[in-house]
Amino acid sequence: MKTTGISATAAKAPDFIDFVNASPTPYHAVHSAIQRLSAAGFEEIKERDSWSSTLVPGGKYYLTRNGSSIVAFGIGKKWKPGNPIAMIGAHTDSPCLRLKPVSKKTGAGFMQIGVETYGGGIWHTWFDRDLSIAGRAMVKDGNGNYIQKLVKVDRPILRIPTLAIHLHRAANFEPNKETELFPIAGLVAAEVNRTGGKPAADQETEGNDESFRPLKVLSDRHHPYVVEIIAEHAGVDVEDVVDFEMVLYDTQKACLGGINNELIFSARLDNLGMTYCAVEGLIESLSSPEALDDESSIRLVTCFDHEEIGSTSAHGAASNLLPAVLRRLAVLPSHQSSGSDKSYEKISKDDEVDISTAYEQSLATSFLISADMAHSINPNYTQKYEADHRPEMNQGTVIKVNANQRYATNSPGIVLLQEVARRANPSQDSTTSSGVPLQLFVVRNDSPCGSTIGPMLSAALGTRTLDLGNPQLAMHSIRECGGAYDVEHGVRLFESFFEHFSELEAKILVD
Repeated sequence: MKTTGISATAAKAPDFIDFVNASPTPYHAVHSAIQRLSAAGFEEIKERDSWSSTLVPGGKYYLTRNGSSIVAFGIGKKWKPGNPIAMIGAHTDSPCLRLKPVSKKTGAGFMQIGVETYGGGIWHTWFDRDLSIAGRAMVKDGNGNYIQKLVKVDRPILRIPTLAIHLHRAANFEPNKETELFPIAGLVAAEVNRTGGKPAADQETEGNDESFRPLKVLSDRHHPYVVEIIAEHAGVDVEDVVDFEMVLYDTQKACLGGINNELIFSARLDNLGMTYCAVEGLIESLSSPEALDDESSIRLVTCFDHEEIGSTSAHGAASNLLPAVLRRLAVLPSHQSSGSDKSYEKISKDDEVDISTAYEQSLATSFLISADMAHSINPNYTQKYEADHRPEMNQGTVIKVNANQRYATNSPGIVLLQEVARRANPSQDSTTSSGVPLQLFVVRNDSPCGSTIGPMLSAALGTRTLDLGNPQLAMHSIRECGGAYDVEHGVRLFESFFEHFSELEAKILVD
């Protein structure tokens, strides 16, 4: 491993930095993933459509739900109903501050923005940062339809100021999330000067009809200039913005750090780090035109929204998204029968598959990797880590184990992943001929343990599951830290998982 510059092992790090900088929200993360998948030849499909005449063995597809969750997969040309499906699951959301439905606030001559906390963020890290807004706006398109437009304001417009130390001598800084976490957006006097002193309500309603409005107009609920900025970045007129979902994000871009560029300083490593590795791993496993020729499985990645708040939503991991997709894929006709009018009958006769149980057969032989970032050892708090389980940055992806099933890992999964890691393509400057490193992690018995989508999906599907993630520091801070080399480790591991799963699955004999 090189000690200066950007080594081949870290070659994926700059690309990941581009990905995370373009993805301040789950909507943007899904959009970034779509751009990469489309460039790699994946075709968009929709849940509301029939797939029986669209999906064929050898094809590559993706679908989205709510614009914030995405599923992408490639179907092996030797696929048969009931065959295994190799899956990697990640999530697109991160702890953040979200604009309230009525966000307009003022105080002591300042314009302020009302926000609510999303997830378990380390909220004191959001103070004194150069913040802006991003998200989606629902707008009228001129044809009577309402469509989604992505919004990302690149300049700093908000800030949450700390109280000067002279006025606050407390040892611990624990801000009240309802009264002390509101960002300032500017001065009331400056806004009055900008608008010529005309009240905001008059600007909004002047010249408009007197039609009934179930809710107050946006410029009554939010500062008018905020609405104007959103409309500008959505590329529409202010009156065409019907509603929006906006979150705050730090405008400081992700970057390489450390004396030897061996670190990544970034927001949203948890969990865009594993979202990126999963999507890139799938794409690279299918980069060869012949990649699916001898494949009997389906290679699938799913990235959910709302993991940070428990996953219970229509597009979270606890929804029917993945089970519904798997149920439809499990009964897809094989290649030799895909054009038959009586395809199900032909499959059952020729391939000895009972279509009524194909879904259950697929689940029994499939495997899910739950990919969520892991904890690196923090040198200032070594006493917080179990003495024999202290993951290090740039030393490989971390297998997460918990006896109380906060993680879903067990021994058959570890056996599979070891073989996958052993067969992975090494980076160009690796000292070994093949393979990527792995690490193990458990929490101390006297420490709480977080969880992932792994346990809930393994329980819902009955599918073998393993939890893992690349190590990082400052998880849930506005500014996190990870290893530059581990991006490449994660991509290579997932690429190898997809390429070798069909062979390895049949060799791990546990019912």
